[in-house]
Amino acid sequence: MNVEIETRNPQPGTLNFELETVETMRILREHTIGLVIDMQERLVPVMEEQEQLIENCSRLIRGLQILGLPLFVTQQYTKGLGETIEEIKSVIQDFNPIEKKDFSCYEEAVFAEKLALSGAENVIICGIESHVCVLQTAVDLKEAGYHPIVVMDCVSSRSFDSIDLASERFRHEGIMMTSMESVLFELTRSAAANEFKEISKLVK
Repeated sequence: MNVEIETRNPQPGTLNFELETVETMRILREHTIGLVIDMQERLVPVMEEQEQLIENCSRLIRGLQILGLPLFVTQQYTKGLGETIEEIKSVIQDFNPIEKKDFSCYEEAVFAEKLALSGAENVIICGIESHVCVLQTAVDLKEAGYHPIVVMDCVSSRSFDSIDLASERFRHEGIMMTSMESVLFELTRSAAANEFKEISKLVK
């Protein structure tokens, strides 16, 4: 759905108006997947608020699985940065990470191929770091025609400044940002949904 809003012409001394098209989108379960980026043993301990990051990512992952969404997991240069941390690995069904060396997940051919075969249009993103791998992945996904959705309380960096800069870049690129609770309830849609009680308990 596209909505047209009226904006003022920036030229000084004029009263002309022009229409700007703003895209709106509801996040539906259909054609949506989750992506967990590089939650690894040597990266997570140096992130800001790492305990909250782990807890929020774990809840998001469990929620997406309750709602029946597929998950992709990546690991950056596992030999040097370690495996996915146990707190995350243990909650992912059929854990099978995709190895990468490029910062952007989309530049890893295995990931790009699996994503194309999945038929997904929307990619819900959590992981690290927000200003490097998360950012480059989201930008590349959007350029390729997908809808990246960054869950901001499920991403982090080594400094709060980097997180803030990443969020500004997401806005500049027109990339959707949301929270763990918001996206899970949006996917659930109704208190009448079979999964509502489980999701509600999960986010409390």
